[in-house]
Formats: sequence, C-alpha cells, structure tokens
Amino acid sequence: MQLWQDSGPESSRESCTRIWQASDSDVAEVNLDDYSSQKEAISLIGMIPWILVRCSNWKMIPLENLISHSLGSGTKIAVAISNAMDINGAAFALEHGVDALVLPSQDKEIWDEAELIVSSKKSTIINSEPIVELSIAKVFSINTSGIGERVCIDLIERLGIGEGMVIGSNSSSLALVHGETIESEYVPSRPFRVNAGSVHSYVLMSDGSTRYLSELLAGDEVTVISHSGVVRKSIIGRLKIERRPFLLIRFRSKSGNEGQIMLQQAETVRLVDGSGSIISVTDLEVGDEIIVRNDNQMRHIGNALEGEMREK
Repeated sequence: MQLWQDSGPESSRESCTRIWQASDSDVAEVNLDDYSSQKEAISLIGMIPWILVRCSNWKMIPLENLISHSLGSGTKIAVAISNAMDINGAAFALEHGVDALVLPSQDKEIWDEAELIVSSKKSTIINSEPIVELSIAKVFSINTSGIGERVCIDLIERLGIGEGMVIGSNSSSLALVHGETIESEYVPSRPFRVNAGSVHSYVLMSDGSTRYLSELLAGDEVTVISHSGVVRKSIIGRLKIERRPFLLIRFRSKSGNEGQIMLQQAETVRLVDGSGSIISVTDLEVGDEIIVRNDNQMRHIGNALEGEMREK
C-alpha cells in the first residue's frame, strides 16, 4: 500500500511515494458523498489506472463497494485521509484495503499512524504463517486450589480447532490453553473465547512480551498459537472475570523447564496434548503430556532480557 502526500512541498518522509498536486493523467478524483458519486466512481473502474476518492463524511461501505469492484480490474483505489481513526478501516477494508492513502502534508500524527499500519500490513503478508517452537511437557502434579478470580479472554474473531493462547504462572514455561471451540452436550461452544485461568497468570502478547491477565484491556493484541506452532495476532474484545474453583497443574519439559498453570475446574477448559489432541483439565492425569512454550529469558514488566530468574 502506497502513501501519497496531499499537495504541498517536497516530502521529507521516506515512505512518501507520490505528491498529489490536484491533477494527473493517470488519476481520476471523485468526491464520494452519495449514491450517485459512488456510481460515478464505479463507472471509471477499468478505464483509468487510479481513482482517488474523497469522503466529506467518512463512510466505509461505499469504499468497500469500490474495492470489491476494482479487484482484478487494473484500477487502483486511493483515498484521502483527514483523521487518523480512519486509516485502519481504509487499510484493511474487505481484508484487501485500498492501494494508497493520501495524507495531509503537515499532519505528523496521521503519517506516523499510517506508516505503522503499512509496516504491520507488510509484515503480515511476508510472514503469513510465522512459527514458534513448542515443546512437550509431562504433568507431574494436579491439585485442587481453592476459589479465585478467573479470566475469560473474548476475541473479536473466532479461533480454529487446535488454536489457543500460551498461559501460565511461570513466564519461562507457558501451557497452550485451547479455545472454547468444542461443542458439548452441556453448553454451546464459544469459539471466540479462551478460558485463560487465574488473574495472576502470564499470557503472551503479539509483540513477544508477556502480561498478567489482570492487566489486559479490550483492544489489546495477543498471540494466538496453533498446536503446530503457527502464530497469528488477535485483538481482545472484552474480558470476563468471575470467581470459580481452580486446579493447579504442574508440568516439566525434557529440558528441565518447570511450569504451572491455574485453570478453572471445568470440562470446557482444555489443554493440548503431545499428539495435538485436545484434553479437558477434568480428564487430565499425572503422566499426561501437554504442549508448552519454553522461554529461558528473564522478564521485567513483561519484556524479555538476559539474566536469571526463578518462579515457583
């Protein structure tokens, strides 16, 4: 996705690919204000290399309509942006997004946000299936552990079978907790949810840091991991915290890393075993193998750094 400067002097931004000076032979500019202007813009698709649209009152649906018509036509869509809040919508409309954002020359906030989103989008395309190294750990202790505050993480998208989040009491060894994607005779599935455990637990964020479940907020971006190690990012829609009974599960990897996790004592809370199958915590037994993510770096405010640290 290109970043254009909307008129003005020569840009000092390396990310600027074009300065729009109000007219050019390869671009048709349309004010997208109503149905008739949308119809006009659509009629130009396939007739010209670029259509630049301006919305006096920002609307996503007309922009999505233009993108859907332009795919495969040879015509690219550029959109003028005057508010940083509109950038994400334009960049990811219909998952494809526009081909160029036209930005005010002097608005640093808009340029910074646009560059961040473009960089993120490129990273997503290049690393569409990043992989993390997962390990196998053997459960050596399972105990009931009283009543406490349990956090459910509800995402703004659904999880697939085999996907979940790595969570635990020890940042050096986090267990893969499966999403509530499995139907049961007792309750319907909640495919957007991970029943993540006690408020003190760590969860892996999308930037590689860890955060306590108690610190999470709607809008935060977490790491979703499949049983095969494929990673993607997902945004939290809400958190659901309730008092529930817990199980304390301790496990040890062949490398010697030990970890533990406190999860709600419920049939719908599941881990992933060594073969990639899903197992309820209420069926888990000492000697069972589960999938974990090991990390031997110490953490300070969730960030990894060199050094030694022990958690029990």
